[in-house]
Amino acid sequence: MVIQILRGLLFAVGLLVSIPLVQADGHLTRDEPILPLPSHIELDSRKVHLGNILYHDVRLSADDTISCAHCHNLETNGSDGQPRSKGIGGAVGDIKAPTVYNSGFNFVQFWNGRAASLEEQIGGPINNPIEMGSSWPQVLAKLNADPAMVSAFSQIYQDGITEQNIRDAIATFERSLITANSPFDRWLLGDETAISELELNGYLLFKDYGCTSCHQGKNVGGNMYGYMGAIGNYFSDRGDELTQADLGRYQVSGIDDDRHLFKVPSLRLAALQKFFFHDASVSKLEEAIQIMGRYQLGRKIPNEDVSAIAAFLKSLVGTHPQLVKP
Repeated sequence: MVIQILRGLLFAVGLLVSIPLVQADGHLTRDEPILPLPSHIELDSRKVHLGNILYHDVRLSADDTISCAHCHNLETNGSDGQPRSKGIGGAVGDIKAPTVYNSGFNFVQFWNGRAASLEEQIGGPINNPIEMGSSWPQVLAKLNADPAMVSAFSQIYQDGITEQNIRDAIATFERSLITANSPFDRWLLGDETAISELELNGYLLFKDYGCTSCHQGKNVGGNMYGYMGAIGNYFSDRGDELTQADLGRYQVSGIDDDRHLFKVPSLRLAALQKFFFHDASVSKLEEAIQIMGRYQLGRKIPNEDVSAIAAFLKSLVGTHPQLVKP
């Protein structure tokens, strides 16, 4: 309680918000473990437009029913809001679909990091029998039979419609999906009034508890691997039978030490999620914070602190320019 009162007094006199700005990524920002998202990055607008069309094109699936947007709906947090996504024929996946927003800032893709880039990631759902259930020859045949699509590709790529060019266009579009200008980013850039006292206190607690050891950088995560249950056996306490998805990085490497090791998720849009963690085992933000405190930090976080941290996480939510549907 004394610490809380002291923080309140420091905030009132402006000492907690007078952190000097330093040069980072070409602009001035507060010297913090979290960096602001850029409001704009240089991308080929033609590829962004074509990638948008392909992202919403159901012909990427075997039965012409599933597009990238089916599981990563741009109008609902860049995901589908379901504990498990459904693919062709209603097949149910084995892991929660992460948001596509800000995915260009992740150091690898998928929960287990099996794709090193967005371009590589795109082939996963297309070839997965319970997602799109298709193949590159099928996709290429469909798109090459469409004169408008052939024309669109020929204006950008000399070799027209190819697997590589499809990957490139979709990945370029996905890199444009940045939720910039969040209240917290505005605070990082020097706006003293951008966040409330509660939100600032939540951020200070977020740092004090050690959350920034895994959640830092532009994406507040997405730049390292971490064990689910670093302190305490999360999976044993969860009670459900272990699934292949629970194995995490081990699915890729086969190394025993990689069991339950996952790409640390971004918290940029965590406050908008309906389900949390790879297994979608929790549906409330506050409960997710408590579980992280217990199994990642070995700490019981009081409800008052949980509320403040939740307020901080809500301040991370930025916006995206109005998307034009193809």
